[in-house]
Amino acid sequence: MSDKAKSRLMIAGAALCAALFLFSGAMLAREYLDQKQSTEAFDEVADLVKEDVELPTLELADDPAQEPDELTAFEKYADVYAQNSDLVGWISIPGTRIDYPVMQTKDNPNFYLKHAFDKSYSSYGVPYMQENCDIGISDNLVLYGHHMNNGSMFSDLCKYESEDFYQEHKTIRFDTLDSFGEYAVLAAFKTVAYSESGFKYYHFVNAESEAAFDEYIEGCKELSLYDTGVTAEYGDQLITLSTCEYSRTNGRMVVVAKLLEE
Repeated sequence: MSDKAKSRLMIAGAALCAALFLFSGAMLAREYLDQKQSTEAFDEVADLVKEDVELPTLELADDPAQEPDELTAFEKYADVYAQNSDLVGWISIPGTRIDYPVMQTKDNPNFYLKHAFDKSYSSYGVPYMQENCDIGISDNLVLYGHHMNNGSMFSDLCKYESEDFYQEHKTIRFDTLDSFGEYAVLAAFKTVAYSESGFKYYHFVNAESEAAFDEYIEGCKELSLYDTGVTAEYGDQLITLSTCEYSRTNGRMVVVAKLLEE
């Protein structure tokens, strides 16, 4: 090969490397911007959640012992709902980064897989409820959220692989627009989606019978990574949280909990 040909080859190689470097830099910048926008957007949504009802200053002055009224669930999340009526609830696990609105679009089931709360495109999405679940009716509410590399969304679900983590995070809060809810974790397990060998937890929404309910609970307990000592009976309200788990193709980390009576 002539020196001229070698020189052209080196120039072409350098140009390719430069192009790849610029492309990688652009992708990293885009990811950083998306992450920043997602964080800021959820902070703004969280600011809309009311923590108490403020009484007029003069009214409080007349009666210092008077306490703020207790909020109903709808009052607490009314301003969030006003921004986006796809809102069906709010999911949180104390001591983790999971603290998000939950959306549902029955006619476009996976819309929030790639859309932000304001419905703009976002790779972070928003946690959402399976389209065939009905709050107050379905035996099991199935919720999905991304497992993001920065630890946001439902990433912390994968920490339930550790029993020590479970011991510190035994309860999940899921408030709907109708009521507040606290759930006790009864099983945490790994499975695979889109496979005959996987446990199809997403198929169980409405129990056709007591036997069908018991079969679902039994399947969850058999797969559970440890014994939580919690179980459920026909008539109990369940919630199932799901996110990607990367130890195998189409892996899923699933946490199942039951509603505690007040």
